[in-house]
Amino acid sequence: MAQNLPIRFQEHLQLQNVGINVQQIGFATLTMESDKFICVREKVGETAQVIIIDLSDSGNPIRRPITADSAIMNPASKVIALKAGKSLQIFNIEMKSKMKAHQMVEDVTFWKWVNLNTIALVTETSVYHWSMEGDSQPQKVFDRHSSLAGCQIINYRADAPLKWLLLVGISAQQHRVAGHMQLYSVERKVSQPIEGHAAAFAQFRMPGNSEESTLFTFAVRGQAGGKLHVIEVGTPASGNQPFQKKAVDVFFPPEAQTDFPVAMQVSTKYDVIYLITKFGYIHLYDLETGTCIYMNRISGETIFVTAVHDLSSGIIGVNRKGQVLSVAVDEAAVVPYIANTLANPELALRMATRNNLSGAEELFVRKFNLLFTQGQYSEAAKAAAKAPKGILRTTETILRFQQVPTPPGQTSPLLQYFGILLESSQLNKHEALELCRPVLAQGKKQLIEKWLKEDKLECSEDLGELVKQVDPTLALSVFLRAGVPGKVIQCFAETGQFQKIILYAKKVNYTPDYVFLLRNVMRINPEQGTEFAKMMVADEEPLADLNQVVDVFMEMNMVQQCTSFLLDALKNNKPTEGHLQTRLLEMNLLTAPQVADAIMGNQMFTHYDKPHIAQLCEKAGLLQRALEHYTDIYDIKRAVVHTHMLNPDWLVNYFGSLSVEDSMECLRAMLQANIRQNLQVCVKIASKYHDQLTTASLIDLFESFKSFEGLFYFLGSIVNFSQETEVHFKYIQAACKTGQMKEVERICRESNCYDPERVKNFLKEAKLTDQLPLIIVCDRFDFVHDLVLYLYRNSLQKYIEIYVQKVNASRLPIVVGGLLDVDCSDDIIKNLVLSVRGPFSTDELVEEVEKRNR
Repeated sequence: MAQNLPIRFQEHLQLQNVGINVQQIGFATLTMESDKFICVREKVGETAQVIIIDLSDSGNPIRRPITADSAIMNPASKVIALKAGKSLQIFNIEMKSKMKAHQMVEDVTFWKWVNLNTIALVTETSVYHWSMEGDSQPQKVFDRHSSLAGCQIINYRADAPLKWLLLVGISAQQHRVAGHMQLYSVERKVSQPIEGHAAAFAQFRMPGNSEESTLFTFAVRGQAGGKLHVIEVGTPASGNQPFQKKAVDVFFPPEAQTDFPVAMQVSTKYDVIYLITKFGYIHLYDLETGTCIYMNRISGETIFVTAVHDLSSGIIGVNRKGQVLSVAVDEAAVVPYIANTLANPELALRMATRNNLSGAEELFVRKFNLLFTQGQYSEAAKAAAKAPKGILRTTETILRFQQVPTPPGQTSPLLQYFGILLESSQLNKHEALELCRPVLAQGKKQLIEKWLKEDKLECSEDLGELVKQVDPTLALSVFLRAGVPGKVIQCFAETGQFQKIILYAKKVNYTPDYVFLLRNVMRINPEQGTEFAKMMVADEEPLADLNQVVDVFMEMNMVQQCTSFLLDALKNNKPTEGHLQTRLLEMNLLTAPQVADAIMGNQMFTHYDKPHIAQLCEKAGLLQRALEHYTDIYDIKRAVVHTHMLNPDWLVNYFGSLSVEDSMECLRAMLQANIRQNLQVCVKIASKYHDQLTTASLIDLFESFKSFEGLFYFLGSIVNFSQETEVHFKYIQAACKTGQMKEVERICRESNCYDPERVKNFLKEAKLTDQLPLIIVCDRFDFVHDLVLYLYRNSLQKYIEIYVQKVNASRLPIVVGGLLDVDCSDDIIKNLVLSVRGPFSTDELVEEVEKRNR
């Protein structure tokens, strides 16, 4: 039979087993302000201490050497209030600090924590409240009523907002213990004396009321017997129906004639009053009706202190032997017990409905079927909606309502059913789906928006898919609430909220197929797709494989957007991303070479496949970039010959990076490929690097192509600074070959670095139309006699005249001697002498003639 009892009884602790002396277990020395702590004052000899038992760690009591008349622990934290005479102090045990202190004028006869921050102090005349906040001192709240004069105060109660206060005392009268209470209204500042032993306040919402009522329940055993009263205090809230007060008998067994109530607590979860008597009896009453649910003796000793047991929503207490006991409603057994043992199906249904308890399923089903059969669909809907644990909220119930025909102009029974459900609860997945189908069909999606805001629909993937057909944005709200990440992200993408995709995925720790998403976004909006792709790689670790992202761009032939993406994604120039750098340059070299040229010009990347890119550069006509990347001389020679496609200054500088051997090979290839086109730049290169390449090698190069023009311009750039005989000779030679007679004359006249004999012989052999260079050389280096002989024998007598008339008249004597040596006629000689206007030595002339016996 024990299994059928409507209560659960438990012994949590035996205080004597943790070292508490039985003599210290009593109303005067033990306090319990909540189900968290028990506090005991103990004195052994002259040594006083306070023992704190944390009920979550009862095997390790905390003992402190404290002398006090009373000690009470805060209901929730390790804060203790101590009283010694008129001195009050509050300490934080964990912080080891004093929080507050106060010296009372009157003795405090009783005190109690009324909430986490306030202590009630009761003196012989008044009641005070002392807040822990700030530096506030105890504030008087009301004077004690005369009916409590001389009573032992045993309890103090208050409602949650501290608007209703209650002082409880007892006194001996005519061989019995009389109970005296003072109920005080803070707002009205009015007291009411009441006969009673135990009491409590409770918040209770009556069926049909929108606001809770504040109820005051108390029990008394007077001369006429025991009574339990439940009344509403204060004015009912606006729109509320007043609570009908209840007064029921409290049964005391014949063997307990002097028994009386000593403690009362109310379960907020079950709306049940727990009443304990001095003789150890427990009574359970329904708060709403006052019906006695159960009564039995749970302790042979007096339970002198109690509190609400939060974990079970029951009552916990301590008896004089040190047992720490709790009693609570047994959820599984209480409704069947009321229905069967008490034979009170109405109360069973009421309690099951009100407190969502199982055990009355059969009663509810029977009631629902009866109402449905009678055609009372509205009442049947109410019965189904209010049935506990959702036992009637099934697909079968929905189907039954769907099958009922709707009278014209009236709301369908199905919608009535859902309407009743919406008033008091949230629709489950199936209900939400079946409600939204007709609502969307009627074009009333605003109702769904309203219900979502009010959290009236349990969202699911199916509901989201249904709503999505009408409104993707509203569907997104459903998917978010349903916690379907894949669908949420899909909706974000479809509604263009790409920036939210990544934030949401990180928040819910979900990894979508970003590449698939990107592909879909690209099809809808390429511009936003590009931004989305950039967001995917914004973090240190990209959210998708970059190769696959690039593939998506290329599938859409979006080279420009892909370029923008990769420039951003590859900005750190990592070695591991070399293949992507190659792809970036490759796609642009094939479609937009100038973009590739600009990228390479910025020198952002260094890890790509340089030989491959070099070949693509060459094919794209970017020969400069190709040459920057080529390392093989055969590739370089193939590209470098196209000088018309290269910046000349850049090309000249480029040769500075080549070896001597490679430079000579390239110059040779350039001249061989198109000497007319490439000669000028080859000359510039030769001029700049002649020290490294050697002048001799360069002269040989130009001569090998019989390019006297190239040789002339090359040597012309260095001859004025060179001391090499060969340079000067080859320059004279090249100038002669190219008809640059003024330069031949200049060098012959100014240079001191050529071999006169070699130059003289070359000029004679060259048979120039203008003999002035030869004249200059022979005049400078005393080859006048040879000059005269050469000119006369080659019938170039006019140059002999030019020589003595315009070049050097002083050489006339030697010239005349030479003419005499070649048997020139005397008339010609005489005429020549006579034609010379410049100064010459007559003595030398006479000497030259006399040498020849003329």
